[in-house]
Amino acid sequence: MYRNDPILPTFSLILALGLFYMAYLDGLHIARLLGHTPEELSVGQIGLMAFGAVLLLYGLMGLVSYWLEGVELRPGRHFPTPSTAPVAAGVVLVLLLTALSGFFVRLIIYSGQTGHNPTWLQGLVFGSISLVVAALFGIYKKFFGRDEVITEEEKSEFPW
Repeated sequence: MYRNDPILPTFSLILALGLFYMAYLDGLHIARLLGHTPEELSVGQIGLMAFGAVLLLYGLMGLVSYWLEGVELRPGRHFPTPSTAPVAAGVVLVLLLTALSGFFVRLIIYSGQTGHNPTWLQGLVFGSISLVVAALFGIYKKFFGRDEVITEEEKSEFPW
């Protein structure tokens, strides 16, 4: 069986944070050379942030996989154990999702009425809505969904 270790995803997250910090330091270095902060990003900053975003996504996927599946998959059926803590967390997240959705709708109505369109705030609220939905899916998968792990023989009929 293959092991699901959190070491490589954690190292990836640390490396991603290092790349983001290097992009920040590159911006400070450019500002020091020019004497003012430029309006646009440099090519080096864009490259560092792109590689950092890829490593950040890989690390988050690995840690979520480790959290959901555990260290090692065990063949057979696995039934969830009932508990009140995931239900309470789900209720709190659904209330947060309702509040964020209402705020997002009010923000769109405000933009339509006044003509002032704060796109950064709309993106921030929509991103937080997406993260709350992802957390709800994760809680459902971890605590409420039935899992079935099926294994195959080492020498199967398929060539791969």
